[in-house]
Amino acid sequence: MIARWRWVTNQLTKRLWFRASLFSLLGVATALAAVVFKDFIPESLSARIGADAVDKILGIIASSMLAVTTFSLSTMVTAYGAASSGVTPRATTLVMEDTTTQNALATFIGSFLFSLVGIIALSTGAYGTQGRVLLFAVTIGVVVLIVYTLLRWIDHLSKLGRVGETIDRVEKAAIEAISQRVQWPYLGGSVYPTDLVLPLSAIKLASDQTGYVQHIDVSALGVIAQEEQIQIYLTVLPGTFVHEGMPLLQIVSLGSTMIDDISTARNKIRATLTIGTRRTFDNDPRFGLCVLSEIASRALSPAVNDPGTAIDVIGRGVRTLTCWSKPQVSSSNNDQGCKQVFLRGLTVDDLFDDFFAPISRDGAALLEVNLRLLKALISLAKINPAIFKDACIKHTDLLIARADTALALQNEKDQLSSLAKTMYL
Repeated sequence: MIARWRWVTNQLTKRLWFRASLFSLLGVATALAAVVFKDFIPESLSARIGADAVDKILGIIASSMLAVTTFSLSTMVTAYGAASSGVTPRATTLVMEDTTTQNALATFIGSFLFSLVGIIALSTGAYGTQGRVLLFAVTIGVVVLIVYTLLRWIDHLSKLGRVGETIDRVEKAAIEAISQRVQWPYLGGSVYPTDLVLPLSAIKLASDQTGYVQHIDVSALGVIAQEEQIQIYLTVLPGTFVHEGMPLLQIVSLGSTMIDDISTARNKIRATLTIGTRRTFDNDPRFGLCVLSEIASRALSPAVNDPGTAIDVIGRGVRTLTCWSKPQVSSSNNDQGCKQVFLRGLTVDDLFDDFFAPISRDGAALLEVNLRLLKALISLAKINPAIFKDACIKHTDLLIARADTALALQNEKDQLSSLAKTMYL
């Protein structure tokens, strides 16, 4: 699995300010590069290509890029608000991590700083005749980059923050998280059987924070377990809500004597668990399904009254859950250094409860939603009966029970019952 430093780096690179800062530094360095390499340019070349025009070009870029950046920022904030109010606030994070938006803003800011530094350097005479030639060539390249970015940005604005586009992002994030968990069902560690009883000598390690577990560095835990000659049994997974004093894991000594002082190991172990204020999509497959379900529930609310979006989300849920039916990696196929770290895996019931239960509850009074939910459950039961059949039957029974209470017409109830019978065949 991903080590903590790689996970932190990955989260850092998704921030808007990171790319903007990177492009800004690149713009400044590019403008100053002409001063360093000006001696490699022949003096006679300046008169041939008209490098004196670079002053006006840089002035145009500086004024226009500042306006474009301001407009783009306001558009981006509007898109975030649309995604939050029209879909769900939990999906706003994915919209903010959009690479096209970040690249566009970073390009505009970097171009502005490039032109600004170029104008300042020109006014001080740092470039000279030869440096102007190199600056002119680089400026032409920057103009081409700006035009290309503007064309992409204009096309992207038509989709940014829209309901369908945002749902696409949530579905993609959920599929990626589930596919990763299928590959690493125990995050690289060993399976922690639910019926395993640990010895009374096991030491419990409690949380000193309140929040959601965002990441677990199983590789680091494996190193600690080998160094301290212990076994670590985790009772939490990414996405679990923990509070101060809640047990996170238990430690079992492999030595002949009990560990009396594990203060050093305790601090190291706590550092491998990242606890934050909100859940993340990366290592939490259930969160992606919860957000998809929340989108459907919002669409079914009386204020929105959009069952079509709910039906669309149900289809996406089937596509997402299908990834869980793919052949899973054997529990013995873990990181070689993590065999002394034990974790529990996700269950099909957990995934189905996260996705189907809220939609079934909120759409119980709509026949078309109930029919689509039943067809989705029947499809999953046929895709992989060994994995999905029991959970599908359970949620079919719940759906029929809710529909019997919410639907007014007996004909609609009979239609659902008739379709539900195919689940039991």
